[in-house]
Amino acid sequence: MNDTEKVRWLFLDLNAYFASVEQQEIPALRGKPVAVVPMMADSTCCIAASYEAKAFGIRCGTLVREAKVLCPEIRLIEARHDLYVRYHHAIVDAVESCVPVAAVLSIDEMASQLLGSQKDIPNAQALAAKIKATIARQVGPYMKSSIGLAPNRFLAKLASDMQKPDGLTVIREMDLPHILYKLELRDLPGIGARMEKHLHEHGIYTMEELCRLSKAQTHAAWGGIVGEHFYAWLRGEVIRETPTQRRSISHSHVLEPEARTRTGAFKIAQKLVTNACIRLRKMDYWAGGLWVGVGFLGDHGWDNREGLDERQDTPTFLAALNRLWKTIPNERPIRVSAVLYPLIPRQRHTPSLFENPKQELLSKAMDQINARYGHYAAYYASLFDTKGKAPTRIAFTSIPDLSSEF
Repeated sequence: MNDTEKVRWLFLDLNAYFASVEQQEIPALRGKPVAVVPMMADSTCCIAASYEAKAFGIRCGTLVREAKVLCPEIRLIEARHDLYVRYHHAIVDAVESCVPVAAVLSIDEMASQLLGSQKDIPNAQALAAKIKATIARQVGPYMKSSIGLAPNRFLAKLASDMQKPDGLTVIREMDLPHILYKLELRDLPGIGARMEKHLHEHGIYTMEELCRLSKAQTHAAWGGIVGEHFYAWLRGEVIRETPTQRRSISHSHVLEPEARTRTGAFKIAQKLVTNACIRLRKMDYWAGGLWVGVGFLGDHGWDNREGLDERQDTPTFLAALNRLWKTIPNERPIRVSAVLYPLIPRQRHTPSLFENPKQELLSKAMDQINARYGHYAAYYASLFDTKGKAPTRIAFTSIPDLSSEF
């Protein structure tokens, strides 16, 4: 078997992940239309839908009030993010028992690089079947996934989207580019509405037109090196990407109705800043500033920021939050965000002459106590009222370590 008939990457995409976890946990939900929501309110939107709900046209982003019209029998479940993280780690362990996971791309996506005889398509297909069976046995039979096999990770991800749910799709180098012609431009990872419009302005409307571009033309269409990456990916080539350095840590929260006051929003902001600082220390970074944003009713907002010496300790950032909060307009808040920026790794950190080492030691000691005895074993008195508030939210591209959340 020559190289054009082999695959080098396996990409796993869990199907309707949040909804599937709920159906696995609650047998009464199995076979029923289910939507996972951030809170029980008609004004919010669905963050996940089971395939039974998708059959009614309900998708991620569908307003709850619209979902109820599309499917009056819809079962709404408030998101349990800690549960989804635990399932995520259990699934990673299940996959790891079959093949090493080279990259975790999101809470419901991961990729493995195939080696040796694993690259032979029959062996790769058998491995994919083994992974599905292992997840079903070790985690649960309702945790279905679609798997893509391809010459590079980009095409493997694309293949994982081509047959859902519970699919297995193979893209061989020898099948390129014709196997891609049936797809839409928006089917490609990295092409959204804005990029699609940009390609249309360059006279590119179909996958066939995109695949026929030269490397120089693709570079011009994207306006940079990313175009050359797409040129290589679509031809099955593997390119080495330069890792990027993280620049910020951000937390945000949509306020529950009872917290939509200046005081209620401030308490949530304190918790967001505290959690961001815990992550900062766990990642061994320092930050040189705090940005705070608040969204108000009426679709407008406020933000402010303060530059600081490079710091890691929670009290410094809470004090900055206090100062920034004094400038907030007296309106009804509905969303709060906090960002620590820019991030400085240990090897580039320059200690300040005015830094109080006791504050840093105190913060690290509290981290150790909470890691050993639980999230609320040690906390600042000002955070007493935030217990159970602003629970962990899942960013699809970032899986939180629950031991580092307050």
